[in-house]
Amino acid sequence: MLLLTFCSCQKKEEVVLKGNTYKTKQVNQYYKLANDYYDNSKYDSAFYYANKTKLIINPEKEFTKYTTTMFILITSQQLQGDYSGAESTIVETLSFVDKSDHDGYKWKFYGMLASNYSNLHNYDEAIHYHKKAISFNVSKIKKLSDVLNIAYAYSRKKDYKKALDIYEPILRDPEIKKNKYYHSNLLNNIGYCYFKIGKPNAIIYLNKSLEMNYNMDSTADDDYDLTSNYHYLYEYYLIHDKKKAVKYANLLYQKGTQYNNPDDRLLALSLLIKNSTGEELKKHSLNYVHLNDSITKVRQKAKNYFAKLKYDSKKEKEENLKLKAEKELRQELEKNKNIITAFTLVILTITLGFIFYCLIEKNKKEKLQTAYNTEIRIAKKLHDELANDIFQTINFAETQDLSSTNNTEKLLGNLDSIYLTARNISRENSLIETGNLFEANLKEMIYSFKNHSVNVMINGLDNIDWSNITNFKKITIYRVLQELLVNMKKHSKCNLAIVSFKKQENNLLLNYFDNGIGMNIEINIKKNGLKNVENRITAINGNFTFDSKVSNGVKINMIIPI
Repeated sequence: MLLLTFCSCQKKEEVVLKGNTYKTKQVNQYYKLANDYYDNSKYDSAFYYANKTKLIINPEKEFTKYTTTMFILITSQQLQGDYSGAESTIVETLSFVDKSDHDGYKWKFYGMLASNYSNLHNYDEAIHYHKKAISFNVSKIKKLSDVLNIAYAYSRKKDYKKALDIYEPILRDPEIKKNKYYHSNLLNNIGYCYFKIGKPNAIIYLNKSLEMNYNMDSTADDDYDLTSNYHYLYEYYLIHDKKKAVKYANLLYQKGTQYNNPDDRLLALSLLIKNSTGEELKKHSLNYVHLNDSITKVRQKAKNYFAKLKYDSKKEKEENLKLKAEKELRQELEKNKNIITAFTLVILTITLGFIFYCLIEKNKKEKLQTAYNTEIRIAKKLHDELANDIFQTINFAETQDLSSTNNTEKLLGNLDSIYLTARNISRENSLIETGNLFEANLKEMIYSFKNHSVNVMINGLDNIDWSNITNFKKITIYRVLQELLVNMKKHSKCNLAIVSFKKQENNLLLNYFDNGIGMNIEINIKKNGLKNVENRITAINGNFTFDSKVSNGVKINMIIPI
């Protein structure tokens, strides 16, 4: 719940630039469709047509349309939870916008990048890019939004005193008090910081903000900020009056439901679960699981859709460029035919045609061979690892009494095993980004194993300079951690797993720990796939140390030369 977010999830803002006369029918058609779908909250269709616009628009002649198109692409990704994809799109946009003289656009997209990092809980990067946005020549109110978001980021880092050093001087500004929206949000955030550092007057600020938002003399939509009031009042009353705390958690859930905000609803349900028993606990828990599963499925589907669409569009653009190049070559040959003898022209045409044909055929054969090899590898894995499990599960379902609790649990266990095997095959054959997005993707992969029963923590990842590590070692690190976490999910029965990174001289120290049931090294290391992990580390001249005691967790230390 950021205080101000001018650069994310906002209405599109267009500035008409003079002198832009370049227009094409196709650009205008795609551009209009993208805007119409965006305004009607149909973000998958908006992304589709915005992406088509981006492929054919001339950014230099249609600067406003280009930036609005990129805005639609970015916000569509952010609203569907695809923050890694949004980061890539923002960076692509900034590579062009940075070359322009339009500070307003630079402010907008750097602010969007900062907001994106806040959504990824990378508050240091969020602060850095909000400060970058402030450096541009924009209005006071726009700069103020970044200042307030910097203060918010400090509060999320639990540096409440630093946040207050920013909030309190702004609150004393007479101009701020004239704006009820700013004033009420400032009071709420200051009250929360006061509460966190133990100031007794915190409740005065929290209640005043709540009162102002209740009585906001504007449209009904403005009371959306009440969700932040309810959340902070819940935290305050949790240690002062538990009954009132539960009341505010319920109000937060009602408001989140009213605005169809799944994140606020999940937050409210998690608070209610912590303070409920019996049937109430069961009801809130079931609602949480159902809502969380729905959000996860929708957002994953959107991520896959966006990724595939960008890949297909890139491929289509490359093919169009190739056709354009071929056309230009033919035109050039046509221009020169009057100064080349007929014999030379025939020979040259035949030679070029033959070379072109050979290259095409060679390329086709290489693609077919690559596809064939991939199909064989995946088919073998499906046959060896998945087909037998599916057959046994079907046979079990047909021959056993599924009304029995034990049989039902066994069937669910078999299905879960099949799901994990299929997912692992998919992940093992997916591409791994080794460029600028490697760190973000690695963090996202590790946190994907975090759920309501297992807490996964990362230490030191942000301190590693990944640009000095080879792509092969990056892929090895990614796959090793992926296998360890899959093994943890299947076997450890832990509630805490920690992955730590540390640079020591010319080595990367990579440590894994979980507090699960542990295992017997001689019996379990091959069975649980840890031998494969050891082989991967050895292949890059690394050192692998395994330490486990039954009922006392697993600790693995790896040293990788960099």
